[in-house]
Amino acid sequence: MSKILRGTLLITGANYLSKILGILYVIPFEALVGGTAFSLFSFAYTPYTILISISTMGIPLAMSKFVSKYNTLGDYQTGRRMFRLAIKVMMITGILAFLLLFFSAEFIAKIAISGEGTNFPYSVDQVSFVIKMVSFALLIIPAMSIVRGFFQGYGSMGPSAVSTVMEQIVRIIFLLGSVFLLLKVFDGTITNAIGMATFATFVGALGSLFVLGYFWKVRKPYLDQQLHAQKVKTRHFDSKQMFKELISYAGPFVLVGLATPVYQLIDQLTFPRAMSAIGMGEDHVGLAYSVIVILGHKLVIIPVTLATGLSLALLPVITSSFTAQKRDLYIQQINQALQIIMLIIIPAGVGLSILGYEAYGTFYGIDKYSEFTGQLLSWYAPVSLFFGLFTVSASILQGINRQNFALISLSVGVVIKLVLNMPFIFLFEAKGAIFATGLAVFTASFLNVWKIKRTTEMPFRALYKRTLLILIFTAVMALVVLLVKWLLSSFIFMEDNRFSSIMITFISAGIGGYLYLWLCFKSTLLERVLGSRANKLKRIFI
Repeated sequence: MSKILRGTLLITGANYLSKILGILYVIPFEALVGGTAFSLFSFAYTPYTILISISTMGIPLAMSKFVSKYNTLGDYQTGRRMFRLAIKVMMITGILAFLLLFFSAEFIAKIAISGEGTNFPYSVDQVSFVIKMVSFALLIIPAMSIVRGFFQGYGSMGPSAVSTVMEQIVRIIFLLGSVFLLLKVFDGTITNAIGMATFATFVGALGSLFVLGYFWKVRKPYLDQQLHAQKVKTRHFDSKQMFKELISYAGPFVLVGLATPVYQLIDQLTFPRAMSAIGMGEDHVGLAYSVIVILGHKLVIIPVTLATGLSLALLPVITSSFTAQKRDLYIQQINQALQIIMLIIIPAGVGLSILGYEAYGTFYGIDKYSEFTGQLLSWYAPVSLFFGLFTVSASILQGINRQNFALISLSVGVVIKLVLNMPFIFLFEAKGAIFATGLAVFTASFLNVWKIKRTTEMPFRALYKRTLLILIFTAVMALVVLLVKWLLSSFIFMEDNRFSSIMITFISAGIGGYLYLWLCFKSTLLERVLGSRANKLKRIFI
């Protein structure tokens, strides 16, 4: 099994579990605080995510590349020196980011929701409070993420995977427990409850840090053994030279990490005003915003989790092949990465789009706004392909030392989103924000893939042929899902409630997913993309 596929499966499995937990907790959380409260919740996370990306400066993934590069050259000492220096720097940037977000919270809130005609259901003080509460996580996460990047540079994805899951579990336990106590026992306010929910990010980070500390203690003897057995002469870089190289890798990663939160920030600054300008009331503005930024986004991002895991596994492997000048190998690795994205995300996005109403009802319940929210999710689902493709293509550019091009592609995407967001909202209402995001991410992804092809001169014939086959199988799957959905909703689960949504969603998705995988397996597409491991599915499809 290839390193890319093994690492992808490990990281993706952990990320999927984390995302599933992140969706499941929303059910009791929404029951406690109500649907529109998620708009307040989301206002805290957009600036926080941006500052997390900036405060880490993309260094965790750059650390992965740096360590992988010098390990390939046999110089383990240089990677260890960089690790020690980066930890210190990340502690400083984390403190600075915390101070910046904490003391600018009121300013951010005023820009986003103050002014006449903004039908947002919460005040500046409330938004400012939840932003301050989430800012504490910035004290820990930058330094913690360096440890993950160091392990990934060795091709070891276990510490990142386990710590990611632990972070989510601890966060959810604290979040639900504190919100329940505040609202049901101490009769607190929704604002205080949302504040504690955002503070749970800090508590979850503490749990993750504990796990990483355990892995470091267990694996340090092995890492030290490699260090002492080093035969290559250590490069005598001073700290300035080392950081110069690291930051040259890190800069584009900042932008890749900023892509989604920047699009969401544009929505945060323009969506309430634009929706209010076309006559939407407070309920529609708050609910539509929470669907696009938090609730619907949580579902759409599930297929993209594959891309995140793939990009983490891909970077050290391609970097190693590129550093060793093994052209045939890194071209094969790039091809495999792009094909995995197409294989998984295209059918997942189409399926979620077809089952938008039912999927939203499954996780968030059925109410008078369900048709509206389900429709938004259906439009948003296909954008997952572009998010995934952008993440992976940017990681490939990093691996082949063309990371600076990510500056150009992301800038083009942000300009498109910024220019088109309000006009599209005026034309298409809430869907306009989704259309603007989709067009922006598609353009950025297309530019990245174009640059990869131009740089590597990689033949795309196999990718085109297999993508066409994937589209055909996805079309067959879509027809079957539509048919099953119609039969179930017309003759069996005719009541419009959460139970009906759950049954329709899981039965339709199960039948459609099985058919798609069966077609991929029988046509040998799975084996060609995933390798011999696909043969383990024989017992399922025979």
